Formats: sequence, structure tokens, C-alpha cells
Amino acid sequence: MEAHEEQELQEHAEHGAHEPTLRPVAFTMSVLAVLVAVTTVLGHRTHTEAVLDQNKATDLWNFYQAHKIRANDTELTEDLLGVISLDNKDDAAKLAKSYADHEKKWTDELKDEQDQAEAMEKKVEHAEARADRFDLAEAMLEIGLVITSVTLLTKSRIYWYLGLVFAAAGVVSAVSAYFLK
Repeated sequence: MEAHEEQELQEHAEHGAHEPTLRPVAFTMSVLAVLVAVTTVLGHRTHTEAVLDQNKATDLWNFYQAHKIRANDTELTEDLLGVISLDNKDDAAKLAKSYADHEKKWTDELKDEQDQAEAMEKKVEHAEARADRFDLAEAMLEIGLVITSVTLLTKSRIYWYLGLVFAAAGVVSAVSAYFLK
């Protein structure tokens, strides 16, 4: 919601607040405006969290890929050592063992790095799901605020009640973001 829209709604609320029967409506609009602002901030922060976590996941996958390339290079070198003959058999055996040790080490590390990257991707998915809930909550609260404001123009309380229904749906959506597994 734009700043000028909020100011316009507040002016309507202040005008309607002079009529005692519309004071609850004006108060409801004020509360909804605050809830919209809070939900918007929570949604933005959650989107930022998802983007930062996605960058971390990308870094982990890049690290994994770099290690995979080194492991493949080591394996190729080890294969080449197996087909050429060296004059000093002791040096050849030490070199082959060294490459085999590196290969085993990188195989273990690759599995750990893959697990870390996949865990970070799950964290990204979770943050995106939470952000979607906050976005829905923001939209529902804004709809509730606008519908509630129609009460001030029409003096018909049915719009206030309808606005409260949308606002309740928005609050439920925002709260549900914290219960996602």
C-alpha cells in the first residue's frame, strides 16, 4: 500500500471517528494499517533470508564442483601412473598411495559437501514458503483494510464485518508462516 493511500484512509478514519457509531471502524482501520506494515516488513525480511540462503547454497555447490573436478583430476593422474613405468618402484608406490589417499579423502568430503548444499537448499525452500505466507497475509490484510474503509463512506457495517473476515484470514496466514515445518 502506498503512503498516500494510507494517508487518505487515515483522513477518512479521522473524519468517521467523529461519529460515535463509526469509531470502532476507524480503530479497526488503524490496527489493520499497523498489521499490514508489520506483515510487509516480515515478508521482506523473509524474502531477503531466502535470497541470502540461496547464495550460500550456490557457494556450497560451487565448492562441491571444484572438489569434484580435483577428485577427477587425481583419478586421471592415478590411472596414468598405472600405465607408465617408472624406474624407481618405491617412488612409484609412494606416489600411487598418495593419490589413492587423496582420492579417498575427496570422496568423503564430496559426500559431506553435497549433504550441506542439499540442506541449505531445503532451508531456502522453507524460507520461500514462509515468504509466500507473509505475502498472502499482506494481501489479505490490505483487502480487509480497504473493504473496512468502505464502511466510512457507506455507513453500512456489512463492509466492516467483511473487512474483518479478510483481516482474520491475513492474520491466520501470517501466523501460519511460523508453524511451517
